[in-house]
Amino acid sequence: MSKSKSFIAILLVVACAVFFGFMDYAGIGPNKAGSASEIKLGLDLAGGVSITYQAVGEKAPSDQDMDDTINKLQQRVERYSTEAQVYKEGNDRITIEIPGVYDANAILQEIGRPGTLYFLRQYASDGTPNYSMGITETGESGYVLNHTIDEITADGKVVLVGTDVKDAQAGGVKDSMGNTEIVVSLTFTDEGSEKFHQATKEAYLNGETIAIYYDGNFVSVPKVKGEISQGTAQISPMEDFETAEKVASTIRIGGLSVELEELRSNVVGAQLGQEAIKTSLLAGLVGFAIVAVFMVIIYYALGFTSVIALSLYAVLEILLINGFGITLTLPGIAGIILSIGMAVDANVIIFARLREELRTGKTVESSIKVAYSKALSAILDGNITTLIAAAVLWIMGSGSIRGFAQTLALGICLSMFTAIVITKLLLNAFVGIGIRDPKWYGVAKEARKIDFVGKRMPFFIGSFAVILAGIVMLFINSNMASRGHSLNFSLDFLGGTQTTVSFDRDYSLNELNDLMVSDIEKIVNDASVSVTKVQGNNQVIFKTKTLSAEERELMAEYFENNYGIDAQSIQAESISSTISKESQRQTIIAVIVACVCMLIYIWFRFKDIRFGASSVLALTHDVLVTLAFYAFAYVSVGSTFVACMLTIVGYSINATIVIFDRVRENLKEASGKFELKDIVNDSISTTLSRSIFTSLTTFIMVVALYIFGVSSVKDFALPLMVGIICGTYSSIFLAGSMWFVFRKWFAKKEA
Repeated sequence: MSKSKSFIAILLVVACAVFFGFMDYAGIGPNKAGSASEIKLGLDLAGGVSITYQAVGEKAPSDQDMDDTINKLQQRVERYSTEAQVYKEGNDRITIEIPGVYDANAILQEIGRPGTLYFLRQYASDGTPNYSMGITETGESGYVLNHTIDEITADGKVVLVGTDVKDAQAGGVKDSMGNTEIVVSLTFTDEGSEKFHQATKEAYLNGETIAIYYDGNFVSVPKVKGEISQGTAQISPMEDFETAEKVASTIRIGGLSVELEELRSNVVGAQLGQEAIKTSLLAGLVGFAIVAVFMVIIYYALGFTSVIALSLYAVLEILLINGFGITLTLPGIAGIILSIGMAVDANVIIFARLREELRTGKTVESSIKVAYSKALSAILDGNITTLIAAAVLWIMGSGSIRGFAQTLALGICLSMFTAIVITKLLLNAFVGIGIRDPKWYGVAKEARKIDFVGKRMPFFIGSFAVILAGIVMLFINSNMASRGHSLNFSLDFLGGTQTTVSFDRDYSLNELNDLMVSDIEKIVNDASVSVTKVQGNNQVIFKTKTLSAEERELMAEYFENNYGIDAQSIQAESISSTISKESQRQTIIAVIVACVCMLIYIWFRFKDIRFGASSVLALTHDVLVTLAFYAFAYVSVGSTFVACMLTIVGYSINATIVIFDRVRENLKEASGKFELKDIVNDSISTTLSRSIFTSLTTFIMVVALYIFGVSSVKDFALPLMVGIICGTYSSIFLAGSMWFVFRKWFAKKEA
């Protein structure tokens, strides 16, 4: 690259970083389109809409019906935000909280009033309006009606009810002429499939319709075009997608197990406020500055290129989070800050390789080419493995887990782009402007060989002892009267008590936190009290662990004695967990599937399942040790717990693959000339600086979060520090040795 082109390349990258940074700050136009201020924020940062429904009917709904309704509503509201929450209040109420929206009436109109849904067999002479649509397994003609039905008319002709419908979605299909047709696709439960099969069989023979009737009105009256036995059907054609989506939405909401009516709706304020955002951003700036200085001190010119690339990475990530409409919560901000530290990883891998090549006497330009060629497989394998996990979590996970997966995937893709494209461009540009002396880049010293494999037993025994101690502590915690649970589960998992207090004036969120929260925490012996303001009045909602009758009385006395609140006006309701059992089950399954997929990928890439087994075993070790820390420290386990564990998994697998990539390379070069033990030790020793430096930069970012962050961020950062140390330890001291043992135990038979 010529000197002039090199200067242009450097200026262009810097200009892009400045421009995108300005976009993050100011956006475009008077509405600041594209700015960071336009990013969707979660309830904890920006507030949103809270709607409470009351179950109606002659008898109280069962717990199973309420849980089923909550799960279906959760899927429904996630179209607004992955951070939306649905939970039970009392025995027969359900509350929906949707962040980033402030028009409760619009949400109510879109969600609808969950009522009763029926499928009726009808003749046109029964009072049903004329129809020109059909319902088939492949889909034919159709349209939507709004016609009141005479329920006597309906008597005896109900063939299905809402709970027989598993799902309803609007979409497009190709007809026999190749034209796109708008349809509503229905999927029935096993029981519903059988009912629908019998109903369509009889309706088709008798020339009847199957009318869909919801909450007093006909929604759709399709003619049956044939016997439908596969458990799926289509109503078609719809006049447009908006109409089809309205019908599908009505069918979905009508399929709830419990009939609900609106009890109250409010716009609620942020739970944490601007102060939390400011402290997190301060942590990010401080952490980034320390990492930047560290990289320049350790890697000289190489470090300077990484700082420019990381700056571009950070501003691009903020811009794209806005562009993809990802809802950002405080843990999400912490995750972005953490990802900056992790993004250093690919650069460090390349820099270590480059310095090794310089040690052999190659020129800087030649060393850059060879370094990228050798480092590419480790970068791709490590990041693709984590990307597979993110994809599985996005497809199979629910709620905030999907939001975490989106942010993780975005960070991975950007990290690879900046390391492989931007950093390489800058390195070649530096050479082009005349910085060719190896002293500006640093030359690697011969790595001192350490016998990690030979000393494996103390590390194996030590890790086993820590994990065993953690299991014992989990058992002890669950049997301690003062704890009662194996882990310190917050109300996100256990539910709790929601106390609503109407004050005589409007307290700011900072005032509530400064004046009341610490007192309430002492009264109820709970360090994770959540505070939410109701906009438009002076009501404040305090969420705590489940309170006994005595603790509720103490709370009421506190507000009465200190703020003159009539104890009789204070409302206290039990609330269920915001992370339902179904969501927990889905997350566990998603994590297991993700681990299996990572194992298969590593098996495929390394042509040896022993690499995959060792990697998964090492990351399992990291999760169990971090879990042991949660048990001993009794740190609050809330919504960030899963994100913390998943971050550790991604971090651990990445570090392990870098070492295994070097083992694979050394095995090819050795061709049986060296002992297997020496190959593994050499691979770990030569990648040791990368393992330590990457861990250190990531650790710096997390420490900054812990020092400057609010309490909920500290609960995320502290276990993460343990996980980073543990991930580094397992990659260096366990993974390679485990592969060595597996290789010896399960040796392949050579042809």
